[in-house]
Amino acid sequence: MEKQKNAVGRRKEAVARIYISKGTGTITVNDKDYKAYFPIMYLQNQVELPLKTIEATDSFDIIVNVQGGGQKGQAEAIKLGIARVLCEINEEYRPALKKEGLMRRDPRSVERKKFGKRKARRSFQFSKR
Repeated sequence: MEKQKNAVGRRKEAVARIYISKGTGTITVNDKDYKAYFPIMYLQNQVELPLKTIEATDSFDIIVNVQGGGQKGQAEAIKLGIARVLCEINEEYRPALKKEGLMRRDPRSVERKKFGKRKARRSFQFSKR
């Protein structure tokens, strides 16, 4: 593997840029440890999932720049980005990651607000009298 590889992961409005290199297993998100950045255990597990799937939690150092969206969207964007960059490193990881559903971008996003409505589908309160 060369010095560093990178990939992009997206989810809702979140965009994560992933930079990976050989190392000891540290994951840094926006210059913080990922456990400090994502205090909720579920989100920490989402970030670790691609590495756990290929059993390489202590093999790579990962630096992440992420912006936009909320915490969950950011965590899932990071998950997709890590899975993509791992496939770039070694194509043999692809079947295991694909089986876990980590290679698919989740296309769901917020529906736009329509005119004459309060939200996308919610109407204003109707008063009969």
